[in-house]
Amino acid sequence: MTEINSAGEPLSPADELRAKLVSDTARINWRELERFYAKGQVVLVSAELDLIETAAAVAQDDKQKVEAWIKSGELGGVMAETAQRWHDESYELWAVVVAPWVLVQDKSV
Repeated sequence: MTEINSAGEPLSPADELRAKLVSDTARINWRELERFYAKGQVVLVSAELDLIETAAAVAQDDKQKVEAWIKSGELGGVMAETAQRWHDESYELWAVVVAPWVLVQDKSV
């Protein structure tokens, strides 16, 4: 079913993707993500970036944006020390799946 905007018009594919990502985004305990971390599938999104826009860029394979974020350190893996701290504290993060990746963001920093 095609979603419509407030003007009653169909959403663009990009807007549909963003709407889906918003509905799929939730807070989750780090311990539930550890199996994905162990497989190298967790990607940390800087608090300075918008999680939904970042997930959309990954989903759309926007290499220019993604590579720029990786180069600037705004997108990357979770350090082992951070993962251990999150485990010890039973930490909660915002997360969204863009298969095969799980993008996580810590908004407390």
